[in-house]
Amino acid sequence: MNYLRRLVLTGASFTLFGIGGVFLSFIVFPVQALIFRNIERRKQVARYSVHLGFKFFLKVMMAFGLCKVEADIEKKLQNLKGSLILANHPSLIDVVVLISMVPNADCVVKAHLLKNPFMRRVILGTGYISNRDPELLISDCQHSLKQGNNLIIFPEGTRTNKDSILDNFQRGAANIALRCNASLTLLKIRVTPSTLTKKEKWYHIPEQKIKFSLTELNRELCIKKYNHTSLSVASRALTKDLWNMYEQELNVNG
Repeated sequence: MNYLRRLVLTGASFTLFGIGGVFLSFIVFPVQALIFRNIERRKQVARYSVHLGFKFFLKVMMAFGLCKVEADIEKKLQNLKGSLILANHPSLIDVVVLISMVPNADCVVKAHLLKNPFMRRVILGTGYISNRDPELLISDCQHSLKQGNNLIIFPEGTRTNKDSILDNFQRGAANIALRCNASLTLLKIRVTPSTLTKKEKWYHIPEQKIKFSLTELNRELCIKKYNHTSLSVASRALTKDLWNMYEQELNVNG
């Protein structure tokens, strides 16, 4: 009975998430487009709308008794400006948790999501950055950071596999950090018990309430120290250092 209750409430939560996407795409964003003529201002308001929507979605899940979110750095994230936020990616809704805490969040999304009729409208409405064109990606990231947005990237590129604590990092995050000379905020996401990992379905429900714990890695990493060599060498070195930092942190502290 407990499993059936949680199954129904989880299904209701993700249904609400889909309805929210439709509501934003076909009602909220078109109305905002009529009110705000300045494109940058319109995108800023749209991103804040997504922030509020994700915050509401998590509150519903918590009210249903499905999850709990703990973050001792939430206040810092709310006041953060122009930072490149990197995090591990253990579950499906990591980006939801992050954006719910960062009012001025931007993010890099996979190009194939633009083919999804509902996601396309959200991506275009918010101005989230597509990774379709590598050169355009860098300039878009630079522009976003200069505007004071906080750019969220998962260096793994996709969710962590179920039987792993951390997958290999892609070099995209390091390339953006180096070429934009970005200020880094390194976050660790812990999900207990593990759920919604890569290839897991939404109905693979754990026996207990999911706990999302968000903490900042207590490590200093200076981008400037990688500038003495070529971009490709620096990118590989930074990617390796980032992976080692996260791997050590996750092995030691769970």
